[in-house]
Amino acid sequence: MNKKIYIDFTYLIILAATFGAVIVLGALVAPVVFNTDKIVVGMLIDNYNEGIIMGEIFHRFSYWSYVVAVSVIIYEAAIYKTGQRDAISFAAAVTVVFSALMFSGVYAPKILAMQALGVEATQSDTFENIHLASELDFKILAVSLIVLFVRRLMLLRTT
Repeated sequence: MNKKIYIDFTYLIILAATFGAVIVLGALVAPVVFNTDKIVVGMLIDNYNEGIIMGEIFHRFSYWSYVVAVSVIIYEAAIYKTGQRDAISFAAAVTVVFSALMFSGVYAPKILAMQALGVEATQSDTFENIHLASELDFKILAVSLIVLFVRRLMLLRTT
């Protein structure tokens, strides 16, 4: 068996795991964290503190996002260099790298910095716009990850 297959499978696992993490964080963790009043009895966590908790979760996920971005760059560059060029994979990979770096390097740090300024900063239009942009970026990341995963899996079957 070709040893390259282990690299391909590792890459696919990274993409799939990251897609799973994005879905879990966005669809499961965030709704639970921001609805603690319906879950926790006898203790109320205000929206600001819920945001602090979610911010820390996303801050930790940012480290993984950097790993994914670097992995995609290395793998896709190696594949490109071997002459296995595919427009869909290339577009999805660029989108994954861009959105992962935007989330990790721009949105998460800006949100955390505004949270550090206090409740008033998190109630501003600027914070709301950054938060909405980060949500959109996270959705773009999810779509691009699944497109890249499926396309790479399809291409793997043809080689």
